[in-house]
Amino acid sequence: MQTEPSKSINYIKDLCTQFNAIHIDPLERKWIAISLMIVGLFVGIITIDALFHGINPPSKVETIDSASLHLSEEFAEDNLGVQVDDKGAITIRMVAGRYSFFPKHIDVPAETPLTFRWVSMDVLHGVHIPMTNMSTMIVPGYVAEITTTFPKPGDYPLLCNEYCGLGHNHMWSNISVIAKEDWHAPTKSQVKGEQQ
Repeated sequence: MQTEPSKSINYIKDLCTQFNAIHIDPLERKWIAISLMIVGLFVGIITIDALFHGINPPSKVETIDSASLHLSEEFAEDNLGVQVDDKGAITIRMVAGRYSFFPKHIDVPAETPLTFRWVSMDVLHGVHIPMTNMSTMIVPGYVAEITTTFPKPGDYPLLCNEYCGLGHNHMWSNISVIAKEDWHAPTKSQVKGEQQ
């Protein structure tokens, strides 16, 4: 009686025998070989990136109920925008919804690590800030987190780069990047005033 691995090996051998019995033009065989080598090259690159460069899909996926965002502590209206914790780390919480980002405008310091936390209240959205390397998808039911730094002061538009409906072209927000020495952390009253 054959074991499972030997059955599999025999099955593969039978497939190879049948494949060799089929008449395939030599030129087609060359293109099949080239195609398989290209696929092997891509799989090799992905494997090397995963093992040596640490490029992997996110494993700690954080979920959230999109229907009750306004009831959650973290993404309640009072907690949106720029916040600085006791250690000085800056976190920006934003909500994407048809057809706007909330809050509509934020001020952040230049040359400072900023952690953006995004959620969607309805459909799939994307965030892209031109002239920077910041771009991510905001999937309903999940928290998207990205850390970036703006190297120089200026105004940066925040655009939706995933089609989300008829008002997609008008879905934008604005980030004002202020020189690090001129930026002051917002107080709770300033954050509430900006959102009203």
